[in-house]
Amino acid sequence: MRKVILISSCLLLGLPCCKNSTKLKNKNTDLESRWVKDPHSYAKPEEAAVTSLDLRLDVSFESKKLNGTAIWTYSATDSARNIIFDVRNLEIISVTDGDTTALAYELGAVDPILGQPLKIDISGKPKYIEIRYFTTDSSDALQWLTPDQTAGKKSPFLYTQSEAILARTWIPCQDSPGIKFTYSAKVNTPPGNMAIMSAENPQEKVPSGLYDEFKQTKPIPAYLMALAVGDIEFKATGPRTGIYAEPSMVDTAAWEFAETEKMIVAAEKLYGPYAWGRYDILVLPPSFPFGGMENPNLTFATPTVLAGDRSLTALIAHELAHSWSGNLVTNATWNDFWLNEGFTVYFERRIMESLYGTSYTDMLSCLGYGDLELTMNDLFETGDSADAKLKLNLEGRNPDDGMTDLAYEKGYMFLLLMEKTVGREKWDPFVKKYFDEFKFKSMTTEKFVDYIYANLFAKGSEEDKKINMNAWIYGPGLPAGFSEPSSDRFNKVKQQANQYLTGKLKVEKIDTSKWTSHEYQQFLRSIKQEVKLNQMQELDNRFHFTNSGNSEILVLWLEASAIHEYKPAYPAIKKFLFSVGRRKFLVPLYGALIDNPNLAMMGRQIYTGARKNYHSVSVRTLDEKMAIVPIVSVVE
Repeated sequence: MRKVILISSCLLLGLPCCKNSTKLKNKNTDLESRWVKDPHSYAKPEEAAVTSLDLRLDVSFESKKLNGTAIWTYSATDSARNIIFDVRNLEIISVTDGDTTALAYELGAVDPILGQPLKIDISGKPKYIEIRYFTTDSSDALQWLTPDQTAGKKSPFLYTQSEAILARTWIPCQDSPGIKFTYSAKVNTPPGNMAIMSAENPQEKVPSGLYDEFKQTKPIPAYLMALAVGDIEFKATGPRTGIYAEPSMVDTAAWEFAETEKMIVAAEKLYGPYAWGRYDILVLPPSFPFGGMENPNLTFATPTVLAGDRSLTALIAHELAHSWSGNLVTNATWNDFWLNEGFTVYFERRIMESLYGTSYTDMLSCLGYGDLELTMNDLFETGDSADAKLKLNLEGRNPDDGMTDLAYEKGYMFLLLMEKTVGREKWDPFVKKYFDEFKFKSMTTEKFVDYIYANLFAKGSEEDKKINMNAWIYGPGLPAGFSEPSSDRFNKVKQQANQYLTGKLKVEKIDTSKWTSHEYQQFLRSIKQEVKLNQMQELDNRFHFTNSGNSEILVLWLEASAIHEYKPAYPAIKKFLFSVGRRKFLVPLYGALIDNPNLAMMGRQIYTGARKNYHSVSVRTLDEKMAIVPIVSVVE
């Protein structure tokens, strides 16, 4: 039985992080009524919730540690005696009131997923909570890269990945998406490095290595805290857009993402002003586990989207769309993750449609649906059908378990059904109002349903009956009568693929004259399971798939090579797995190796050698899945 919980997000006090100008507001009559229980945080925001952070970090590549000081302001009820933070694998040095008075604190029992609660005595009503700490070798948000693991091969590199609940491994915080705060920061790095964050950023290196003007004036949850340090350069691509990357990559990346400003303009025409000032992109070294991470002001992006032809820039449209869905209006808990990602996929495809037309978006929808089918099949085969729902129950589990295609593609299809049912003339103003009304707040699935009934169509109406929200949200898989996406361009590709597989079409007669990279992906998906070994050689001779510079095409070809034991691609498989850390690619490719008894040992040997190159997010998934077939596909 599910209970509707009406919430609003953190009432931010708008207080600056500076200790001398901040006053604690203890009396907050509605503090207890504004929160939904988050099973992945120890915090009790109904008693005491953070509102702003002043963060100081010293970065040591030598020890691979951060020496940190987190100074928090907070809001509390008059009866509150403690404030609780989330920490995991941090070494706490001291807790004070920001001056000289020590505050009593207690670290609770260690949970392998959640870490520990850090309970601090605030019965004396201190104005600030100052926590001094060190990160450790087990601070999983941090990836410390040696020079050999970077593009330039000359300097070390550090980056963070805080989503879903890894912020607590590098900052003591209330690590819940429903708790938002502003922040400022000072970061001291070894000279020659640039530090950048999910905030207002420098565009040139500071010779001393001290970066002391980071400010994020908009309230964000902890999972959007981000830091990168290394030999980084900046190049502008528009009036409010630019690229950060290692020097050897910055020009290439700037060309690839030159149309970012156009995407922002298209997004604003749909759903209102971009709220974050600048939108810059950091192209990370290849170990980054996701395609992108939507850190405010500074999207983190994988270099695997640098295809040389701007064919994979839908990923940037996706991360940009998060500036509204996720960063502006945020899922209150990870059980509501589909609200972040379903909306973002929908918004991404509206942006791409406005720039490139409906036939282009149709292809994206079909590719996404193909991923969704694979994931649903695996979930049902392994008895995990509860994870095929939109509203999840991840209590007692790592929230990463819910970050599958279901949240993205099923969420998208649900929202698309509502758009088609009520019409865009009604749907678009509704979505724009939704983003505006709940900006800088958090949202539960139940509250979103109530908002639909109050602002889009009535409960029990013909629209409501046609959509059947209960089946979409709480039922596993796709409801009966759902509409499968289609693409005329893909239909032509599949026709040629079938003719080629059956010998009715010679390889030299396959017409690719009007194909984009998406058609090539669809072609490989269509033949991957049934293609013969001699046909793989033919295809490679004509299209040079083994040496493709497009990662989406290459990984499909390498999967087919593992399935059918196409030996000329074996060196490329090893090279790819040693040089790419993107989880979306690693999981199916390692899966194809492990699923082939003749290549399982090869897969495990490669993983043993390449594992050190991967971020902990990818390592966790692969450590659990390497010996299990089938493997559920994962997305970013």
